Amino acid sequence: MTTPIEKLREYGYELPAPMAPVASYAPVVRTGNLLFISGQISSDANGIVQGLLGDTMNVVQGGNAAELCAVNILAHIVHSAGIALEDVKRVVKLTVLVASTPDFTEQHLVANGASNLFVGVFGEKVGTHARAAFGVTSLPLGAAVEIDAVIEV
Repeated sequence: MTTPIEKLREYGYELPAPMAPVASYAPVVRTGNLLFISGQISSDANGIVQGLLGDTMNVVQGGNAAELCAVNILAHIVHSAGIALEDVKRVVKLTVLVASTPDFTEQHLVANGASNLFVGVFGEKVGTHARAAFGVTSLPLGAAVEIDAVIEV
């Protein structure tokens, strides 16, 4: 049986060290069997993926940025919460913020980058989730996408 980490590698990712908070908040809060993971921005080892959907970025680039947010959420599950990905029972909810122009209306397609990664890593039963996606004028550090998550363990 393929593990979630092995499935993540099939996407071309290794689990990174999580980004430290850039303000006054906890990256992960656990209450009972739920993890509330603070917003993770579109970043990787090369830095922050910055841009504005509908201006400097297209939907495909935005989806790739959302995928990076999902990888960063996975990193916090393992490194900050100390939970093995095999112990995730359900990806419950994502809130996806997309830096975009006022006339950009495809935030839902950008969000699919993260949603598809969670389903690919965990399978349909665990990875399918509720979701909200909307546009904002800007995000911290100029990030193109930010996503927070509720995860059941």
